[in-house]
Amino acid sequence: MSAESILSRKISRKTLLRNVPAAAAAVGAAGALQFATPTPALAADEKPGYYGVPRTWVWNPNGNTMVDTSKWKKDGPYTIGFSNASISNAWRVAFQHGVLWSAGQHKDEIAHLKVTDANDDPSKQIADIQDLISQGVDILLIAAATEDALDPVVGRAMQQGVPVVMVDRRVKTAENYITYVTSSDWALGRLEALWLAETLDGKGNIVMLPGIAGSSVAEIRIKANQEVLSNFPDIKVIEKQYCDWNPATGKSVMAALIQKHGKEINGVLADSALQGSGAIQAYLDAGYKDGEIPPMTGGDIALMYQLASQHNIKMVGIDYPTSMGITGIETALNVLKGIPVPDKVEVSFQVVTSPGADTTSVKGDRHLLDHVSMEDPGDLSPSHGLPAGYNPATFNPEYPK
Repeated sequence: MSAESILSRKISRKTLLRNVPAAAAAVGAAGALQFATPTPALAADEKPGYYGVPRTWVWNPNGNTMVDTSKWKKDGPYTIGFSNASISNAWRVAFQHGVLWSAGQHKDEIAHLKVTDANDDPSKQIADIQDLISQGVDILLIAAATEDALDPVVGRAMQQGVPVVMVDRRVKTAENYITYVTSSDWALGRLEALWLAETLDGKGNIVMLPGIAGSSVAEIRIKANQEVLSNFPDIKVIEKQYCDWNPATGKSVMAALIQKHGKEINGVLADSALQGSGAIQAYLDAGYKDGEIPPMTGGDIALMYQLASQHNIKMVGIDYPTSMGITGIETALNVLKGIPVPDKVEVSFQVVTSPGADTTSVKGDRHLLDHVSMEDPGDLSPSHGLPAGYNPATFNPEYPK
């Protein structure tokens, strides 16, 4: 069967309907991208925004490689091992909630979901994965702490006959896993850098605040940023400091940069609202008034959107959807059923801008307070794909342990 016919078959209506209000994405049975129109009832509740298949798939000039998973086909119910890099920030908490909730939705197919937390320590995650393999899991779902350190153990799992699905963060060697569930970091990094460059009319000083050094997500976004900025020779990156996707670190790093450079900083290129929200708070603590804080990029949690709206900050946000945890479980099940999957499963994202902040090349799908409300918890991940009313502080999904 051709890749095109595989991509057009077996549309999962349950997956589609769950993801419409959450702006989450679209890979269901057989790795099929979801093409459908929401029901009138859903449309009435729908916020402004983009709800189609991932644009990074639509505009990809290359073909989509499908992976034959028949060698891993087996009868269920299954035992899935989930090795998470950590739950050390609001994004990671919502992501894990998605994995757990999705497993609960498939409890007729999943006997056990064994979950480990590496606390961002690659050595602990290596031990976690080895322990999961020793417990006889049927498949591993892995979000790698770092792409280099985890590469060998992930490869050994595949060599021992345990299939691996990477989600959120991958390892370096593509042959060491079956597929990677992600939202395009290349597109995210390009869009944020391009928006900031165009907002500054192609000139000025900026600081870069990436996530965790060595994480595939952070490093790809940096490369994408640099690819764009190479086309704007009058924009100078005066500092680049990793902030560990941590609001407190983002605040302390930005406070030091403000003290060092002051109003010479014309823009802040943060790859997530986790550190971006901290950067805004640093500006506020430094006495900057509404409308004085330079344009910023971010995404992922409600607080940065709320602060940008409240303090009249030009902003673009692109969520890295935590709903990919849900898609990760569905993809792992497809592998165990022997259903072909794409070698990269793309999850769709929203482009969110401040009112009036669209640029020539980057236009928002929605504005800040269309995406979140001022009443939302600050640590809410807007693109979670979970049931309406989701609150990360109180959500306690049932799943087959």
